[in-house]
Amino acid sequence: MIDFVEGTLVYLDSEYVVVETGGIGYRLFCPNPYHFVRYEGMKTKLYTHHHVREDAILLYGFPTRDERDLFRKLLDVSGIGPKGGLAILSAATPEQIVMAVQQENVTYLTKFPGIGKKTAQRIILDLKDKLSGFTPSAFQTVAATELTAGASAATTLQEAVDALQSLGYSDLEVQKIRGELSKEAKNGAGIEQLIKQGLALFMRG
Repeated sequence: MIDFVEGTLVYLDSEYVVVETGGIGYRLFCPNPYHFVRYEGMKTKLYTHHHVREDAILLYGFPTRDERDLFRKLLDVSGIGPKGGLAILSAATPEQIVMAVQQENVTYLTKFPGIGKKTAQRIILDLKDKLSGFTPSAFQTVAATELTAGASAATTLQEAVDALQSLGYSDLEVQKIRGELSKEAKNGAGIEQLIKQGLALFMRG
């Protein structure tokens, strides 16, 4: 079992990063690979989940152990696979996800891509009693209003992304700036502001 990979971040893609160590490049699928763009060409460390299926052996990478362990908890929920787990973690912080589960906030959980009401209820049922290790004091300071703000930001971000794609930009192009737009959305930027910011980023190349 590989617990973490530490080395030079040599490449980023819309779905994964490549970390080179000991002459080997490890492909690590991440919730938001462009979160690591500032570390490109630098030494970095990712905590890993080793996933084996009949047709593939895959590594998933996370910036913290808590995020990696929460990903594993999500995989224990019936109907959620690695792609679904990554989608959830890319749309919110671990703190927000944990608090939503503990508060049984179905509305918040259904904001995540591919998560309907039944799946959200299953997440709550399966995980509510299994997240005691994910509730340090810092987690408990996340208020319900913050969850609502996070959900609103995720919706605003997705609408801005859809608008940019409708203007002719590819999914790969949009994913490269998604991290920056996500930060702006969490800071309260509206859809029009995000679209303008996205266009400005594209103009800069």
